[in-house]
Amino acid sequence: MSELITAELVDLDLSAATKDAAARSLAERMVAAHRVTDLDGFLADVAAREAQMPTGLDGGIGIPHCRSEHVNAPTLAFGRSAAGIDFGAADGPADLIFLIAAPAGADDDHLTILSGLARRLMAPEFTAALRAGTDPAAVAALIRGEEPVEEPAPEAEGTEPEAGPEPEAVEAAGSVPFRIVAVTSCPTGIAHTYMAAESLAAAGRAEGVEVTVETQGSGGFKKLDPAVIAAADAVIWAHDVEVREKARFRGKPLVDVGVKAGINRPAELIAEARRKAERGEIAAVSEADGGKDSGDGEAGRSGTDHAHFGVRLRTYLMSGVSYMVPFVAAGGLLIALSFAIGGYEIASAKSVADHFVWGEADSWAALLNQIGSAAFAFLVPVLAGYIAYGMADRPALVPGFVGGSIALTVNAGFLGGLVAGLLAGAVVMAIQRVPVHATLRGIMPVLVIPLIASAVVGILMFIVVGKPIASLQNALTDWLNGLSGSNAVILGVVLGLMMCFDMGGPLNKVAYAFAVGGLADPTDGSLKVMAAVMAAGMVPPLAMALATTVRKKLFTKTERENGRAAWVLGASFITEGAIPFAAADPLRVIPSVMAGGAVTGALSMAFGATLRAPHGGVFVVPLIGEPFLYLLAIAAGTLVATALVVLIKGARRAAPDAAGEAGATGSDDSRVTVAA
Repeated sequence: MSELITAELVDLDLSAATKDAAARSLAERMVAAHRVTDLDGFLADVAAREAQMPTGLDGGIGIPHCRSEHVNAPTLAFGRSAAGIDFGAADGPADLIFLIAAPAGADDDHLTILSGLARRLMAPEFTAALRAGTDPAAVAALIRGEEPVEEPAPEAEGTEPEAGPEPEAVEAAGSVPFRIVAVTSCPTGIAHTYMAAESLAAAGRAEGVEVTVETQGSGGFKKLDPAVIAAADAVIWAHDVEVREKARFRGKPLVDVGVKAGINRPAELIAEARRKAERGEIAAVSEADGGKDSGDGEAGRSGTDHAHFGVRLRTYLMSGVSYMVPFVAAGGLLIALSFAIGGYEIASAKSVADHFVWGEADSWAALLNQIGSAAFAFLVPVLAGYIAYGMADRPALVPGFVGGSIALTVNAGFLGGLVAGLLAGAVVMAIQRVPVHATLRGIMPVLVIPLIASAVVGILMFIVVGKPIASLQNALTDWLNGLSGSNAVILGVVLGLMMCFDMGGPLNKVAYAFAVGGLADPTDGSLKVMAAVMAAGMVPPLAMALATTVRKKLFTKTERENGRAAWVLGASFITEGAIPFAAADPLRVIPSVMAGGAVTGALSMAFGATLRAPHGGVFVVPLIGEPFLYLLAIAAGTLVATALVVLIKGARRAAPDAAGEAGATGSDDSRVTVAA
């Protein structure tokens, strides 16, 4: 770990008051150490990771972390706060803050070292030593594992720390220990994955339970021995991403929770697993199962209720969209660039494989257009394939891609891809539930399931659902093309509200996916939708940047610094640039930017602005129809959102006495005021 942390990356007197300020302070040390190349870009990645799930842990620990293209070497910075900083832990503020930065393509060795740190954080003697340290160099050495950690002394003379029986002792006494196999995973696979694993293992040792954990993190995925799984009495999944190869755990009592539950309450999960085993509750596990509770409710809560299915369905759809977006960005921007060089007629140029002249601009424009079009041809198959993958893992990829390709063949378009992905996932899930002889299990995922599922999905798409979906797609296209006047404005309002409500979350992604789906077969109506969506998505960061400029006193120093970065993020159509402001003051910021986004979306549609590029912000203005009016729509929405933010925040500051009285009574509004 010598390359990960040095004395210069340790701050034993961290003075930050918020988690954003703490991340910035520690990140600045990384920049000074030449480990981070772009401070604001890296902090945006940290904020995006924090928005997925708070990184505070019980015991006064905060571990903001992310993978980022702005990190050139795996790095760890440590800060100790006397006042404590709220990172969202249930037991209160954190005084030990670790900022973990991993490159986008970090190697397994470094991530394994980081996972070792995550495990050590579960040891009370390690955190006690961190709190007692006075020399940054010594603390860095302690974190690197170069200095031994002394066991804490007993609390009083003659007493010993309480501990449960060791599993070996139980087995030696003549009884077989209760055996549990567990899987832990988190979105980035850097910290929570391994902390949950260590926490469960430690709780098992204390309870006399044999716990064997498989960590499905970024530092590696080593499968549990099938014999260990077969001998297990129960299974615990503590995960925030889908468990891989779930069918291995079929026929066992299952406790299915979020990864934080594995860290914060492992003993409860073990007790719940024992109760389920005693009651003989066998989970019907297939490759498609995997709904978990949030970690805050009852462990092992059933995933069959409608609300839970809705959450899982959203996860499946977002999985498909997330894999599709890189194809959209690459293909769309190449096509947009080709139009900028050769004009819109370049789309009908001859194949560059047969006709290409190195010195002709039109040949280069045609080349870019045809490369971009090749990328765009994958949009619907990739969407369908990875929706199916999110539902039923790798066996569903082939039928998902096949169904998506057929959707294009029958002109069912984007909607057809959605349906094909869901059909493929559902068919594979159904096949996986059929009991088969042990001799066939080895060939099921690679031969039998893809073969049968592809045939079934193909028949359904060609014969049953393809044509009705194509008719619906055509009706939607005709409706978009026929939009004018108030109808277009209303659609612009709805899209603007969706883009600004959760700023990169599910509603934002739904609106964006709806827009880019129309680019696969562009029409005048779909190009207007794309323009309105991108314009509205630029408003939140631009509005917060402007607000922090015109009324600096309403914002903290950290927010003003974030505001400077938000100018660039907003201009680049990175809506997530407003997340730090929304997280700090959601009741004032979110309604304000939603209003601004609605105004921008409505004006963009009313002006008839069109856009052929799926991304790029102001940098693709030359490719926008009615560019001046388009920029005017963005400016108008930004001004509306800025005015509302300033007005609402200013009204709060103008009545400090009233705010103080509210704080004295403990009202909900006072809590928001303090947070702001």
